[in-house]
Amino acid sequence: MKVITSGSAYLDIDAYACCIAYAELLNLQGIPARAVSSANPNASVSKTVLGWGAVLQDYHPTSNDEFVLVDVSDYQHFDPLVALDRVVEVIDHHPGFEQHWAQMLGAAADIRPIGAAATQIFQRWTAAGWLSRISEQSAALLATAILDNTLNFTGQMTTAADIDAYAELAPRGQLTADWPEQYFLECQTAIESDICAALAADLKRMKPDSLLPQVFAQMTVWDANGLLERHRSTINDWMAGQGDDWLLNLISIRDRKSCLLAKPLVSQQKLSHLLSLDWHAGVAVLEPSMLRKELLKLSLQAPRHKPEA
Repeated sequence: MKVITSGSAYLDIDAYACCIAYAELLNLQGIPARAVSSANPNASVSKTVLGWGAVLQDYHPTSNDEFVLVDVSDYQHFDPLVALDRVVEVIDHHPGFEQHWAQMLGAAADIRPIGAAATQIFQRWTAAGWLSRISEQSAALLATAILDNTLNFTGQMTTAADIDAYAELAPRGQLTADWPEQYFLECQTAIESDICAALAADLKRMKPDSLLPQVFAQMTVWDANGLLERHRSTINDWMAGQGDDWLLNLISIRDRKSCLLAKPLVSQQKLSHLLSLDWHAGVAVLEPSMLRKELLKLSLQAPRHKPEA
């Protein structure tokens, strides 16, 4: 059996949708597969999305299982249920591990710059000729994951393939024209209901030699300004409790910007090495918005030290 799973820390809408929709496709093709995760969905898997009824499955490991990883390629962050020597496919859009998996899996490693891993799964449905059989739930999940990961098509990594995939999937998932605003507002309501839990549910700890802040949280909401007005003090206190080098990338869909919140001076200096930023009371604004994976790519491409004057 193929076990379709993702990362260990949390399950966002892209990973959630990819696990469920890819398992559905494989089963239609006569390949036994299950969508499985040890991690809990974060706020991007909204109440309405959960209400669609597409769920992850129970899993009892056997020695014959093979593993397919979606929306993750850093093997240090794989779901703990994964046996590394039985990984047979990796589908991801995060940079950093392309060469490793190309050597391990060859063509079975599909890691490339694209807005959403959900678009890669959609392309597998179309390539297999099964798109007419996709369930309404899987179509809606993949479409919503594309919305989220492309920042409603305003993100810098958005491609024509993402736009085309959404155009195909949205009607199959019965999504209405006002779904994007409804979705992001619903995510914001969930985030604000427990801001600390939301921070914990989308937080990554970077490697010690990273050019990015060591503790890196990210949240996507409809209105970042309103959230900061209501919760900035709580966010500062909670993030400070995670370490003395931290960043929150708060993405505002309505305003097409990222509010970078980084109170420690060392964190501000790291970011200013990568981008031209104007800091005011621990906040800098990026227009257009940028995702964590885009900042990670910048850090991987940057020189390790500032050039001397």
